[in-house]
Amino acid sequence: MKKIEDYVDLPYKMEIVKDLDEGGYVVSFPDLPGCLTVGETIEEAIKNAEDAKRTWLEAAIEEQIEISIPENKEKYSGQFKLRIPKSLHRILAEQSKREGISMNQYCVYLLSRNIALSTNKLN
Repeated sequence: MKKIEDYVDLPYKMEIVKDLDEGGYVVSFPDLPGCLTVGETIEEAIKNAEDAKRTWLEAAIEEQIEISIPENKEKYSGQFKLRIPKSLHRILAEQSKREGISMNQYCVYLLSRNIALSTNKLN
């Protein structure tokens, strides 16, 4: 069985959300179900999150609960090839030129905006 130190320094994804109802910030670790904490400032919330993570991991080890290992972020290069119709290529190139940015930056903007809109619909 692994020890606490085998898990503490792993790069678990930390999500920080502003608490609109109570004020301050809520921090959670998606890979560690139920592991969350709060803080009045982002700095305080992050500090509290490290303590919460350690406490959660200690309890999971003690209770012999399976602990997931964070996904290896290095699997994603940030690049992929995409074949599109020539007409769409032309439209994207023209719109990015009007915006004064590269077509690559424009496509990243469009993808990010779409993800944000989709996420807001879920909430």
